[in-house]
Amino acid sequence: MSTDDQCVSESIHVPAAPADVFALLSDPSQHHRFDGSGMVQSSRGGSTTVELGSKFGMNMKLGPIPYRMNNTVVEFENNKLIAWAHIGGHRWRYQIEPDGDGSLVTESFDWSTAKVPKFLELMNYPSRNRQSIVNTLQRLRDLFKD
Repeated sequence: MSTDDQCVSESIHVPAAPADVFALLSDPSQHHRFDGSGMVQSSRGGSTTVELGSKFGMNMKLGPIPYRMNNTVVEFENNKLIAWAHIGGHRWRYQIEPDGDGSLVTESFDWSTAKVPKFLELMNYPSRNRQSIVNTLQRLRDLFKD
């Protein structure tokens, strides 16, 4: 567990090679499979692998309210790092490192780049997102279990 001033992170061991984990993370059409927030419904535009500067859209749902989110890949290092941001400016980041017989995957919610970081703090997004991160990482790990 890590908590910086404006970043919350969690890590988990995933029983898969970094390239396999990265392939899943870099394909927005797969995000609903491991999302632990319950908000990601589907991608808009089908299966596409993204790279630095790529834009992708997601269909989301907050409780009963559906909405759309457009994202831009803002950090990218093949098989090691991917992060995207949307209109709020905050980032969702995944870092992947070799770890014995698999990968150490760290997911972060980084609001240091947010347009209105105090709003996110007042709405308690850092704490709420920490639990979503834990759930997401567990689901990600489970996708690679035999």
